Amino acid sequence: MTSPAIVAHLRRYGDRTAVVHSGDRKVGYLQLAGLVGEFAARLGGERRLIALTPGNDLGSLVAYLGALAAGCVVLLTGPGADGPIAAYDPDIVIEASPDGGIPVPDVRREQSAHVLHPDLALLLSTSGSTGSPKLVRLSYRNLFANAAAIARYLGIGPTDRAATTLPMFYCYGLSVLHSHLLRGASLLLTDRSVLDTEFWAQFTRHEATSFAAVPYTIDLLDRLGFERMSLPRLRYLTQAGGRLDPERVRHYAALGAARGWTFVVMYGQTEATARMAYLPAELAAEHPDCIGIPIPGGRFHLESDESDETSEGTGELVYRGPNVMLGYAHSAADLALGRTVTALRTGDLAVRTETGLYRVVGRRARFAKIFGLRIDLQRIESGLAAAGYRACCADLGDALAVVIAAPEPARTPLSEPIPLIRTLSGLPATAVLVRTVTELPRLPSGKPDYPAVRDLARPPRTPPGPTGSGEPEPAGDGPGRSAGVRLPRILPIGRAIGGRTANRGGIGHTTGTGDVRGLFAAALGVDRARIEEHRTFTELGGDSLSYVGLSVRLDRMLGRLPVDWPNRTVAELESLPRTRRRAGFGGRVETTTALRAIGIVLIVGSHVGLYEVWGGAHVLLAAAGFNFARFALTEAPAAQRCRRALRTAASIAVPTVLWVALTMLFWDDYGWQNLVLLSKILGPPDSPTAGHLWFVEVLVWCLVAAGLLVRVPVVDAAARRAPFWFPLALLAAALVVRFHSFGLYSVRDAPFSPLAGWLFLLGWAAAKARAAWQRVLLGAIVLVAIRGWFPGEFDRERLIFLGVLLLIWLPAVRVPALVAAAAAVLADASLFTYLLHWQVYPHLRQHPAVALPVSLAIGIAAAQLIALLRWWRPVARRAAPERRPDPAPHGPADSALHGPDLGGGLLGQFRDEQVAGDRLTGKVFQ
Repeated sequence: MTSPAIVAHLRRYGDRTAVVHSGDRKVGYLQLAGLVGEFAARLGGERRLIALTPGNDLGSLVAYLGALAAGCVVLLTGPGADGPIAAYDPDIVIEASPDGGIPVPDVRREQSAHVLHPDLALLLSTSGSTGSPKLVRLSYRNLFANAAAIARYLGIGPTDRAATTLPMFYCYGLSVLHSHLLRGASLLLTDRSVLDTEFWAQFTRHEATSFAAVPYTIDLLDRLGFERMSLPRLRYLTQAGGRLDPERVRHYAALGAARGWTFVVMYGQTEATARMAYLPAELAAEHPDCIGIPIPGGRFHLESDESDETSEGTGELVYRGPNVMLGYAHSAADLALGRTVTALRTGDLAVRTETGLYRVVGRRARFAKIFGLRIDLQRIESGLAAAGYRACCADLGDALAVVIAAPEPARTPLSEPIPLIRTLSGLPATAVLVRTVTELPRLPSGKPDYPAVRDLARPPRTPPGPTGSGEPEPAGDGPGRSAGVRLPRILPIGRAIGGRTANRGGIGHTTGTGDVRGLFAAALGVDRARIEEHRTFTELGGDSLSYVGLSVRLDRMLGRLPVDWPNRTVAELESLPRTRRRAGFGGRVETTTALRAIGIVLIVGSHVGLYEVWGGAHVLLAAAGFNFARFALTEAPAAQRCRRALRTAASIAVPTVLWVALTMLFWDDYGWQNLVLLSKILGPPDSPTAGHLWFVEVLVWCLVAAGLLVRVPVVDAAARRAPFWFPLALLAAALVVRFHSFGLYSVRDAPFSPLAGWLFLLGWAAAKARAAWQRVLLGAIVLVAIRGWFPGEFDRERLIFLGVLLLIWLPAVRVPALVAAAAAVLADASLFTYLLHWQVYPHLRQHPAVALPVSLAIGIAAAQLIALLRWWRPVARRAAPERRPDPAPHGPADSALHGPDLGGGLLGQFRDEQVAGDRLTGKVFQ
């Protein structure tokens, strides 16, 4: 597409939507063509060099297309990348407008100071950097050929709409714009991260059909629970920008197949305008380690060099096609050059499989020569990854630089890093420089920033700061690294790798509510120093006894709490902007929290005689299994998963036992069987209080049994290999005694005995269900299993069936803010409400309308009292420095008296709008 044809091409699609931007504004193709034509006219007819720093907004898109339509050469740069601008001295400089509007060009000269080749259209930084003066020269033909090839193999059509997840100055992000505008499809322009809930709200509201991802994006998708998202219009997800682990490829290919979208792995370089190869979606599951086949119009061949120490059949991957760049530019004088390159030597070592697919096996340029040894840097990174470390390696000439990200607590590394690096490289320890950081340095495109890795390996020493520590300060921008990319904070290696050195800087600080760490410390009942910034709520030992209260307090402080906050690190939460909360409606409550709140109201109300609506406890037994699977069965080692399940069981059992022991001093409601939580096993069955604590007993022993079960290595391995089928198999076994109790319990007593544990297993399977057919299967199972379980009680059976269906299909519900806050309060106090109401309502039996709110209020007050005791515990510890806690981050001890920190009182909670639900089993006591 030559430059004058751009406006005419846009006009071809008439009033069809071209762009959705700024929330809900839509721009048609005719309107876009008019804006582009006006901008081109403003630039005039002189061909000049234009430097554009774009955002993902309408104004930047118009400026880019307008500059091309005016026949100018566009140099796209990222924010802060001053190197190319200084080296190439553009005639016009354009920066994205802060409000996304049409930017105003900064015209430096009316006539170009450069000789520009007539075929030259676009200048981009090379794939390895965004700040180097070395640029890729691309022609109009390059842009058109690559866009047409991408549109062809992805089948892009007028009904497609791509959301912009990558920056426009990155060739991958730019190719999304080209390919969609070429085919008359539309773009959802947004700068929001995939971690932002508003991104997904816009994605769903505007019926986007695709988005692009680099490996780092895939990491973020895993963290935010992408598997559970409902995206009915999603047609495909593409991945490029670096190698993705084959198991991740296979996982996303299977996920897409189950959900009705395709996962397309692609391979490319800026030097090829963007794409060179793609892996057909139907081959991803079988060949997840391959880059696939050449794009339409392109071809590969392998060139081997006898001097290379490569395996037979391996060679450098060389690409030919109409999208191969004109060549490189090292200075402004090179802009006058025509084509200097006809084939692209990718620098990747590859093989061609028997099926005709290409597989990259290494990188020629990623071999270092240190102490006479040929070191494969990619092999070292892969070896570290297999051992549980995220790492980047770089060649320092006389040493190997390795930067390692602090490992996730749920992923215990298999070995120490330095001996492993020595084994993989063959180098002595003196030739290996290891630095640990909070996050690996990355370019704006999401790729590893290898120049930054070199800078981090030898950080500059600075004089001791005010603390006199003498530790190196975080490295800043160094020579040869990308401008505008901030290096991550360096951690002491013992802390980041060993995970045993806590940051003591917080000792002496008030555990208040003005910062995220303070809220975490108060909610978890630990010293502020034990709240490490690279850990998440779940990793710090959070459970349902603290989840709801902490979510309320965080939402109040931040104004808008992300849905995935339990999976975000403390540092990420601290970096979120504080926003004003919307008034009125718009609260969000998770289904498990809603079920807890509704359940406790129905149960207490039925017991006091205000109404009779039974079945809530059985629904919540399924919810308990659901939460156990989601948040106890993490990727942590088996021993840690078992400990978490047992701690959760203890957090239920110990308060119950204490309350039973206390009541036995004044009333004869309970016996010793209740004290050991075995009344449903040891009897007596005819006790007037036999049914009081049945739910607590069944839940506690389900948690204990499940925790011990997954501690067995063989069982643990099976549960990890088949996360859905394993609990389904257990459910099948449990349903045997559901339909035939073998004389253990009467028909009337069986639903209130350990035989009801099949509902816990059903919830476990529901949490692991990923495909619609799996959820349909579980719905059918509960329909068959619940029918006839309560002879003559059809209303109870219907309630249980509907409640479990909500758990299976509906993650959360939108309710008025006041209702959401009330649900949080009721759910949070459900344990104490359940335990205490048995002794409260008999005194008000003649006034059921009064007995219900009084029982609820006493339960809430008890929860508040426990919260205050928990809040004061770390304060008391800080007042006694000789009793400083062990800094080892084993997670907070789950005392039986731990309750949620609701701190600021009930009225403050009722003002909160965004209340997230329970994420662990915890206090699901109905």
